[in-house]
Amino acid sequence: MDGILIVDKPAGPTSHDIVALIRRLAATKRVGHGGTLDPFASGVLPVFLGRATRMVEYHLGDPKSYRATICFGASSTTDDLDGELSPVDGPTLDRAAVEAALAALRGRITQLPPAYSAIKVAGRRAYALARAGQQPVLAPREVTIERLELIAWDDADPVRPVAVVEIDCSAGTYVRALARDLGRAVGSAAYLGGLVRLASGPFRLADAHPLEQIRAAAASGPDALGALLLRPDAGLEAWPALTLAPAELEAIGQGRFIRPTAGVPAVAPGTRLRLVDGEGRLVAIAVVRDGRLAPEKVFVEPAATGLGGGLEAALLAERDPDPSLDPDPASPDGDG
Repeated sequence: MDGILIVDKPAGPTSHDIVALIRRLAATKRVGHGGTLDPFASGVLPVFLGRATRMVEYHLGDPKSYRATICFGASSTTDDLDGELSPVDGPTLDRAAVEAALAALRGRITQLPPAYSAIKVAGRRAYALARAGQQPVLAPREVTIERLELIAWDDADPVRPVAVVEIDCSAGTYVRALARDLGRAVGSAAYLGGLVRLASGPFRLADAHPLEQIRAAAASGPDALGALLLRPDAGLEAWPALTLAPAELEAIGQGRFIRPTAGVPAVAPGTRLRLVDGEGRLVAIAVVRDGRLAPEKVFVEPAATGLGGGLEAALLAERDPDPSLDPDPASPDGDG
């Protein structure tokens, strides 16, 4: 069971809960996710199974897209609906004022992470310090907001209007912080009232599977569940693919540099390539170095290469660290 399962996470369970469920349904221990979503958030959660877990690191920097509900007129201790809310006095807001304030939050901006975040401060999580009544000192970070658009405005309660925005942003962006800063920019306060991840890199909500569909497929058998999986190298199509000859497969399986008979593609040094066998199956990720291919991740054992099959059964026992099985919740994103 090797591949990537795009889950449409519902609001409620944690990302770890989803991984535990998929691990049980797929009857495999090697399962990890590609970017934390807070429990109240929903949407795209890429889940990596089997040898695909070794591809997680290539996706941690993927840009993200969100639809966020921002509630004005109150602040939150956590900058979202799970925190303690405190109403504030402020001006009566209208759509035009909010749209004008969005301009300063686009592009390359500096963002102060929420106090209740998983960032480590002197070896402790910031949220643990905040819960203990301490104010964690967090360093601002630079993030990129490619798109920030107001798509809906509800002022039925003029004291506490609600905006819905769509965001395209870099990995590591805290959408909660965007909501907080937008509230301050209009002379009021605001918190994140809802969040849907629309995309994580190449993985889109339209292609995600709800849990009910995943459970039904698992109940029908491994083949039905496997049919929902994308290839382990899905989303990395921008990296050139190179088909290796049997002798080259053997050399790559031994972790040796190779100079393929087909020639090294005309790409810059340091470029990653997907190395495949004659049937198009991924056998390694390699880096172009000094006119040769240096294996970075190898998925087959030497005895399984060039001998007419057995590639799926010959997974390496880890030649590189695999952080995906216990992902650091602070590494990809704060809100997702």
